[in-house]
Amino acid sequence: MSQLLSEERIEQAQKECEQVLNALNGIILGQEQLCKIVLVGLLAKGHILLEGMPGLGKTELVKALAALVGLDHSRIQFTPDLLPADITGTRILQEDDNGQRQMQFQQGPLFSQIVLADEINRASPKTQSALLQAMQEQTVTVFDQTYPLPLPFFVLATQNPVEQDGTYPLPEAQLDRFAFKITVTGITTDTLAQLLIERPQGRPDTPAAIWNQEKIENIFETVKQIALPEAVATYIARLVNGTRPELDNSSSFIKQHVRWGASPRAGLALSNGARALALLNGKPAVGFEDVKALAAPVLRHRLILSYEANLSGVDSDKVVQHLLTEIPELQH
Repeated sequence: MSQLLSEERIEQAQKECEQVLNALNGIILGQEQLCKIVLVGLLAKGHILLEGMPGLGKTELVKALAALVGLDHSRIQFTPDLLPADITGTRILQEDDNGQRQMQFQQGPLFSQIVLADEINRASPKTQSALLQAMQEQTVTVFDQTYPLPLPFFVLATQNPVEQDGTYPLPEAQLDRFAFKITVTGITTDTLAQLLIERPQGRPDTPAAIWNQEKIENIFETVKQIALPEAVATYIARLVNGTRPELDNSSSFIKQHVRWGASPRAGLALSNGARALALLNGKPAVGFEDVKALAAPVLRHRLILSYEANLSGVDSDKVVQHLLTEIPELQH
């Protein structure tokens, strides 16, 4: 187990994180919880899928986050005619200063530290699959050559949950690569009124960077050193395995409503995210409450529900809530 962090280091890292979070809340009005979970995902080095209707600020959120943490970012607008080479890059024939022609690799927009994949479900499965290697291994293979992506590397994707014409649902293998799936909801009447008064054009100013590459690497290292007690790790494992209906000790509710449960990758996402959330809360170790706060964003997109669940109106969030209610916290 890693050594416990000093109170001074935790306090300093928490303060640095709060600076970014407060600035983000000042840009994305009325979405404090959303901003917090997105920052947690970044600190946990996890990719994020944002699902919500158009016009809720998903794109502005990603752009503001990239600017605040001082990372390069790019935006890819996914469309049905987008090809894999359009995002990864390809080899082109170029002439050097001596007049010699040779094939050179031209990088695509995927070569950025934060990649906004806008309306990802509008691209064809072939183009979607081009992201798999990048999201898992932080590399891109074009023809027979593998190229490393800049680090840290994050994909923050958006999708519309309602409009289905011309869309291609993400396959389970790709959904599993996203550490968190966050549902983006609308803002309150008061927040909307504030937005109309303060931002007639709807767009906030681009913020100045608060972090740089060195600072974000130090924050990452601090998150890694947040302790994960054995009791909490066991609780995470029981939550994840509790989604699997094929196990003998699964509840009758799970066996009835879930066809396929979460993979071990969900446990890694939940533990890393809980470490990041504990740091934001100024704690040296992960608690059960940190795990519970992130259970839905981590698990909701990894569950394949049964026909009976669809008939009875049971969605993934209700399954997660059932697990949190039924699985006890054990201190040993």
